[in-house]
Amino acid sequence: MASAVRGKIVSVFKLHGLSLKTEATKFLTEVLSPLTEVELEDWLDKIVEGVQKQPLSSSLVDREIAEQAVQECSQSSEDDSDKAFTIIDAFSVPRFTFNPDRKKFLPSSGCVALHSNNANAKPEVFRERYNILYQRTMRHELFSPVAEGANQNQVAEKFALKPVEFLLGSTAKLGQLIVLGMMTQIKEGKYFLEDPTGVVELNLRQATFHTGLYTENCFVLAEGAYEDGIFHVKALGFPPAEPGQVTRNHFGNINFFGGPSSTSPKASAKLKAIERENHDAMFVILSDVWLDQPRVMEKLRALFSGYSAAPPALFILCGNFTSEPHGPHHYHTLKESFQAFAKLVAEFPPLIENSRFVFVPGTQDPGQGNILPRPPIPSLFTSAITAKIPLSIFTTNPCRIQYCTQEIIVLREDLINKMCRNSTNLPSDLKDIPVQLMKTVLAQAHLCPIPPYVRPIYWTQDHSLRVYPVPDLMILADKYDPYT
Repeated sequence: MASAVRGKIVSVFKLHGLSLKTEATKFLTEVLSPLTEVELEDWLDKIVEGVQKQPLSSSLVDREIAEQAVQECSQSSEDDSDKAFTIIDAFSVPRFTFNPDRKKFLPSSGCVALHSNNANAKPEVFRERYNILYQRTMRHELFSPVAEGANQNQVAEKFALKPVEFLLGSTAKLGQLIVLGMMTQIKEGKYFLEDPTGVVELNLRQATFHTGLYTENCFVLAEGAYEDGIFHVKALGFPPAEPGQVTRNHFGNINFFGGPSSTSPKASAKLKAIERENHDAMFVILSDVWLDQPRVMEKLRALFSGYSAAPPALFILCGNFTSEPHGPHHYHTLKESFQAFAKLVAEFPPLIENSRFVFVPGTQDPGQGNILPRPPIPSLFTSAITAKIPLSIFTTNPCRIQYCTQEIIVLREDLINKMCRNSTNLPSDLKDIPVQLMKTVLAQAHLCPIPPYVRPIYWTQDHSLRVYPVPDLMILADKYDPYT
């Protein structure tokens, strides 16, 4: 049994380009021998990840490094596995960078300034988006390399991606090409396709657009022919999306989502058990909760009265929290509105004792600039609520919620309006717009795939808007007809 475990340990480390010293192999064999086969694989993934986080001088791992990795894994398993409810603000989302050479995501080290003075911060945003979409596309069955021994029919179904420099380096006419790149307007009225290797002008007159809303700065798969320095596009589509479970199967138990645990909560047996025991847990989600309107407060009273008999686990309240800008009296009105809301909830003790209240700011709510991610509403206005409702949380826009193994992203943004206004191919059937929007968001792996001049973002915080891996639920609070 021990020899089989030893062989498994050595082979897993070799797969990651690492080799173990004899003492390290002996130590890991002793520690991991009592585990079942499934537990062994899970722990090996964690230990290898812990080893790679350490500053290694060579690929040879000694006992000291192995012991540190095991200790870190043990502490994270004990401390964090029972954290069932976590609200994660946008500025706490972990930042991972995809390394094309090692074909894996590596955590970014060091503190990142909100307002970067580095000129490379902006292009790095789009370069990182490209790397994520490129590696995901290359793993798709239509683009993955052909396996040896595959039959001819399988070979015919494969497609090859070409970089922009392949087009620019040719003087002859090239046909039937597929290129992954970002649509840009370097010159007004003319679209270009850009990737890390270069830029080529597009001719979209004969292009067929597949499902989705195509805006400037979105990434597309362009199929067509190259001639005389122009790429004549025949069809335009988005990079294929993939389920979150497929992403996790490929990259292991990395916690992309955020929260206290260093590993994904999806792998926690304790959280799965808690989730099964609380299968009746309920969330109530409201948007544009205008607390300055008496009619809204009456409806909230009726709502809370009905739910007080069976308190939900969570109320998610999205702004704007006032119906209109009140000019110089806006801040005073908002503060009074929050005080009135706190008094209202205080009338229902079961809700205060059992329900969490999460407040996500809107565009008109107080905060620094209309830039994503948006910080929480300042405590100057919210102190009345936090004093009377201990389980209230004022968080960022967007924010993330981890409930047991479930991953939820909340965004308050008039996204459909902005996407449609800036789309190059607005669909004729408006009923399809929600489908088109979700196709776009999932394909782009980003909550807000529109040009920065339409919706500014902090360059160094772009990772907090990623939808990768795909979460269990996305709540897009939008001024639009409800859709699911």
